[in-house]
Amino acid sequence: KIIEGLESLMQGLNDELFSYGVNKTPRLRFSEFYGKWEEKLGGEMFKRYSNRQHNGNLPIVAVTQNKGVAKREDIDYNITVEDKSIQSYKIIEKGDFVISLRSFEGGIEYSGITGICSPAYTILKSQLPIVDNFYRAYLKKSSYIAQLNERLEGIRDGKNISFDNFSIIPLPYPTISEQQKIADFYISVNSFIEIEKYILEKYTKQKKYLLSNLFI
Repeated sequence: KIIEGLESLMQGLNDELFSYGVNKTPRLRFSEFYGKWEEKLGGEMFKRYSNRQHNGNLPIVAVTQNKGVAKREDIDYNITVEDKSIQSYKIIEKGDFVISLRSFEGGIEYSGITGICSPAYTILKSQLPIVDNFYRAYLKKSSYIAQLNERLEGIRDGKNISFDNFSIIPLPYPTISEQQKIADFYISVNSFIEIEKYILEKYTKQKKYLLSNLFI
């Protein structure tokens, strides 16, 4: 319950810190910052990127909603890829963002690693100076995902978000110093939550082990 409470609190803080409304100022703000946030379209801030110049020696990555971009070998993703198919894979680099086939559910994902990914993904590179972790959080916000859903292409299982759809959605562009401040806070709280989850997991496993051996 403590973890659920922390996650609920974090969600509420995210909504306040990242929501800037029609007056272009966030509802909750660190005291040293003032004035309106600048706003830019997705296509002004990011460009579509496709680089297939590799020899297949980079790790194959998958794009997930919960873990972002991860090496396939590190997650439960057992799909065999033929060498011929790998030639069509795109290079994705640390700091890139990705429109995935499920972005209409989980938002835009962030890559903290370099590898190669399926050509089905749309890779985004920033064209302006940004703090990665600010947009890593913003592009996963429920209100932003709702905007993506307003621009869906296809029906049922064929839903997808195109770069053209993404490019016309406005994004906040506060100063780099304010982006950094918000990102640092976001990472700090999330790290604390992850530590609490880890402790709970270890405690649960230890408790299960002790109970299973209690009457041997």
